[in-house]
Amino acid sequence: MSRRGPGLALLWVGAVALATGCGSQVAPATTPSLRVQTAPLSTSLVTPQGTWAVAVMGGSAASENNFWQLFVRPAGASRWSLVTPEGVADNGGLVAAGGAGGTSLVVGFRPSQGLAFSPLASSGDTGKNWTPGLLDADLADVPDAMAVAPAGQTLALLHDGSVETAATAAAGTAGQWSRLTTLSALAATAPGRGCGLVSVNAVSFGPNNVPMAAGSCVRRGVAGVFADTGGTWQAAGPAVPGGFGGDQVQVLGLARTAVGNAALLLAGSDLLAAWSDGGHWTVSGPVAAAGDEQSVSASGFGADGSVWVLLGGGRAETISGPGASWQALPSVPSGTATLAPGSGSGAYDALAVSGSKLTVWQLTGASWTKAQVISVPIEYGSSS
Repeated sequence: MSRRGPGLALLWVGAVALATGCGSQVAPATTPSLRVQTAPLSTSLVTPQGTWAVAVMGGSAASENNFWQLFVRPAGASRWSLVTPEGVADNGGLVAAGGAGGTSLVVGFRPSQGLAFSPLASSGDTGKNWTPGLLDADLADVPDAMAVAPAGQTLALLHDGSVETAATAAAGTAGQWSRLTTLSALAATAPGRGCGLVSVNAVSFGPNNVPMAAGSCVRRGVAGVFADTGGTWQAAGPAVPGGFGGDQVQVLGLARTAVGNAALLLAGSDLLAAWSDGGHWTVSGPVAAAGDEQSVSASGFGADGSVWVLLGGGRAETISGPGASWQALPSVPSGTATLAPGSGSGAYDALAVSGSKLTVWQLTGASWTKAQVISVPIEYGSSS
């Protein structure tokens, strides 16, 4: 099915009737003792197809002139292309996850324009063609709100902290999704009580395709990562280094990589990266985050387990994997919305946004070099 054709929109519209029966979602529990922080939707990820990036372009969100876009740099290529699935409003944001066996990408649309469900789209040819699907609820506003196991099983984190599962993300009907857990149910388990879980921020799969969830905890010195083993949720680490035992820990990101699961943690005002080989977690040293309420403006993981974060004031920090140290990149170009791993070791692209123009900068030595400019056809006012 062509990305440019009307068929995708028609199939999504036909699925609306299946989703309108779902009730309104309940906001997750909050507590004044912890200001829950989550990673923004702007991110990048790497699959065997290539490297993908998600960023918002256009104008004011208040005027519904913000349009989220998906870009891809195919494996072995040096240039990026616009591949946003057409036919559905994307003002609410996009969530992307590597598909079954890494041979496809799944994109979820966060609800906007009064919709109470999330259309899905999957592609196995770097975004040239998209197949529609449907999640009969609303995705959470976090980059790791979806995860896909090699066999195709899919997890979806909803805005109220519930987790749903389906045999495949290319579900054409709403009835293929079922509830795996809720925030209150997970918080009521022994490990949930042990950390004082107040928010679920990410989902992933662990060894043997075990579903995983991670979030923010009130109890100090505990990282809330959980694994569903045989229908029972268990604490899945990592142990927080002793120097952070007095800090509340929030998991900002959790992703499956070639070296196992990788996580990004916020402990107090410091960021930590962590990696699991299936039985043991390795936790990095800290890097100081900005002092404002939203310290991380974008973050993501590389296929090799690398982690990157975009901070305020043009700061960017990366870490290559277990045993490595955080490295500061040169100050990023103005307007940088997200970073993406480059084609070489330690290489990165910076994707900068100005209205409807995307500029790609490549890190060359100690400086950024302009490599590409993409003009995105944005129809301002089309969503109001």
